[in-house]
Amino acid sequence: MTVVTTERLILRDWTADPADLARIYDIYSRPEITRWLGASPGLPMTDPAQAVERLELWRDRHAADAGRYGTWAVQVRETGLVAGTALLKPLPGRDAARRTEDIEAGWHLHPDSWGHGYATEAARALMAREFAAGTSEIYAVVSPGNEPSQAVCRRLGMTHVGRRTDWYGGEELETFVLAAPGGQLSPGQPGR
Repeated sequence: MTVVTTERLILRDWTADPADLARIYDIYSRPEITRWLGASPGLPMTDPAQAVERLELWRDRHAADAGRYGTWAVQVRETGLVAGTALLKPLPGRDAARRTEDIEAGWHLHPDSWGHGYATEAARALMAREFAAGTSEIYAVVSPGNEPSQAVCRRLGMTHVGRRTDWYGGEELETFVLAAPGGQLSPGQPGR
């Protein structure tokens, strides 16, 4: 299912199609990608069969979200190449099993798709969609040292609010936030 389209991209559900599974494995078996994803179990992948498990994890995680939140494939319209993943979801709290009301935008692109602005374009479209649904602010959390992702946050117009430990089991992450158009950032702490 297509979630959103942009001038150059189609954001759609990842599928069990062999080409999608191969691309999931190709992305998430790479240390240059997975080193920025914290203590995610099963990463980096070491067996192509793990792509099926990852797809099932994403589907289970978002089963109750009725398409509003998800982990989606970012496909380049012109070539059909899947550049990577974009996500929009409630952030997990310090107790990683509990979802907060804070919404996260994120991206993981294959190195062959770096430097084309795809992460910015995909995230901008997902964030616009979420703001239209009534969300007042959206976060991006980035591992310290991941300068390319921090640059994407800046290109999106997000404000850096420092290192925070509100989410992902208390992991210290560089935190960026963007208020809805016409809105103001809340003065309160995230993790409501």
